Amino acid sequence: MASKIWRVSIIGSGNWGTVVARIVGHNVKRFSCFDEHVWMYVYPEMFEGEDLGTQINRTHENRKYLPGISLPKNVVANGNIHECVKNADILVFVIPHQFVPKICSSMEGSLLKSARGVSFIKGLFCNKDGIELVSQYIGKTLRIPMNTVSGANVANEVAQEKFAEATLGFDEKVTSRDEASRLQQLFDTPYFRVGIVPDIAGVEIQGALKNIIALAAGFSDGLGMGSNTKAAVIRIGLKEMHKFARMFFEGIKEETFWESCGIADVITTCYAGRNRRCAEEFVKSKQPWNDIEKRLLNGQRLQGTLTSQEVHDFLSARNLTDEFPFFEKVFKISFEGQDPNSIIG
Repeated sequence: MASKIWRVSIIGSGNWGTVVARIVGHNVKRFSCFDEHVWMYVYPEMFEGEDLGTQINRTHENRKYLPGISLPKNVVANGNIHECVKNADILVFVIPHQFVPKICSSMEGSLLKSARGVSFIKGLFCNKDGIELVSQYIGKTLRIPMNTVSGANVANEVAQEKFAEATLGFDEKVTSRDEASRLQQLFDTPYFRVGIVPDIAGVEIQGALKNIIALAAGFSDGLGMGSNTKAAVIRIGLKEMHKFARMFFEGIKEETFWESCGIADVITTCYAGRNRRCAEEFVKSKQPWNDIEKRLLNGQRLQGTLTSQEVHDFLSARNLTDEFPFFEKVFKISFEGQDPNSIIG
């Protein structure tokens, strides 16, 4: 596969998905190993009286989810998932993780046998029955090898080409170092530096669990607790994230925690992410999460609340909630009416 021209499709067109499509659209023209046309799957919806995908192709801008940022003309929006993926060698998934099962179901039977995927999704499938990385679920369902990208990335800042880093995790058993390097070329730019590590689980689990920590940081901000308290909240959360990853996933490399996908992503999310912002509002307004989502996120979805609930169900089924008191407090504050002040108790 290393010598063929790779055709790329982006699955997702929200805020971050559009940013990734913009990067890929520019990069495929820089390297001869990629086809210069990039498909972007856009969920069919109306915006400003027009089909969103049609509007994107007409204006080369996603006015709903990334207004004011131009897209390269070689990025083509399409609301038909089969047309988007049928000729793609590389499938780049950038959607909320709760939508993954439905999307995968709609893609089955449409893919090239040689296709492989890259997940930018920060979440995991975790319930009383077990735990599974999103990349594992996609790979198993679609029968394709998977890789993952995660990092300290606020979408609007990356769109404005403010410097950021990310980490691409790959599995050496199914992806060669040469193929990983080619995937790196697809995403790496002077303002968006992408490192590579042979550790999918280490990269991906932190991208999911950091959203729980961000909720706690938002609770702290909503209560006006100050910088010292917020630093303590982040430290405690990092400790439990490290413990959870080590306890339930084999082969995670210690050095991965120091990559952009690890501590850097936690810091950024706890100061600038949507989960922190909505958690602050949750404390101040005392409104339900759904109402806060609708009011603040312009159609985007929270990941931290769902991940918190899933992690709680997983730990509770194994009588392990006492092993993760920080994660448990976040869950109880979020869903059982526990006093947000208890986050530091």
